Amino acid sequence: MRHAILGAGGIGGFVGAILGKGGADVTVLLRPESFAAHPDTLDLMSPLGTAATRVTRSTRLDHPVDVLWVAPKATQLVASLHAVPDPRLAGVVVPLLNGIDHVALLRKELKGTTIVPGTIGAEAERTAPGRIAHRSPFARFGFAAQGKDALGRPAATLERFGCTVAWVVDEATLLWRKLVMLAPFALTTTAAMKPIGAVREDPKMLERLMGAAEEACAIALADGAGVDAAQVIESLKNFPGEMRSSMQKDVAAKRPPELDAIAGPIVRGGVRHGIDVPYTRGLVADVAKRVA
Repeated sequence: MRHAILGAGGIGGFVGAILGKGGADVTVLLRPESFAAHPDTLDLMSPLGTAATRVTRSTRLDHPVDVLWVAPKATQLVASLHAVPDPRLAGVVVPLLNGIDHVALLRKELKGTTIVPGTIGAEAERTAPGRIAHRSPFARFGFAAQGKDALGRPAATLERFGCTVAWVVDEATLLWRKLVMLAPFALTTTAAMKPIGAVREDPKMLERLMGAAEEACAIALADGAGVDAAQVIESLKNFPGEMRSSMQKDVAAKRPPELDAIAGPIVRGGVRHGIDVPYTRGLVADVAKRVA
């Protein structure tokens, strides 16, 4: 199969390296200013294994592919779509961004394509162009069930590497299941600028973590998603203590965080459904202060 990766950061590079190791043809779509610095390889170090694969570099999608994986930061999504001038070449489009709102945006911008929403739960980052460090002991993918026929082969490749793959019938459930864990995790670790273990050891931050998780689940349920607050809280209690969120890393590196993509659906959902979300709003304010 032929794949293209839009957004060759931690997540895009992780996926591209594994697919390339599995024998797929992988093209990495790069910004013109990043093209020269990016090698024609993707090197992945992971608790699940290693992968070193050759890739094709390009600044625009100029040939048909079976799957276009969309994985830039949410703050860069609109600008990155200039690399896909003809959506007809994109095949099946699989976004792996944080949040929820990007799915509707892609369906608007890439008319005529099949969008199969996806999620990934993992701590992965680009340490240098073409070099990816996957740090969490797991990598959990979720895909909308309607894409099972088109994504069966790449999903099998991910599973052989050690990732887990789940197929979810309801898109809202798929996207909210990730966000209800990601939002409290990202907001608290960034507000405290500490890994999740240190957040849990601080009674005040632990209260905020649990409160934000309950708020996120309340909005998800109001939106019709199937989430379980007790399961979410139990998962947050068992995240590896050294895990840091990508939002925390972005703020530390003085990059724009995905604050609206991650917290926005909860805050706006609270207004829409008449549900107060004081823990989430307070954490957003704290992160905004750090950014300022």
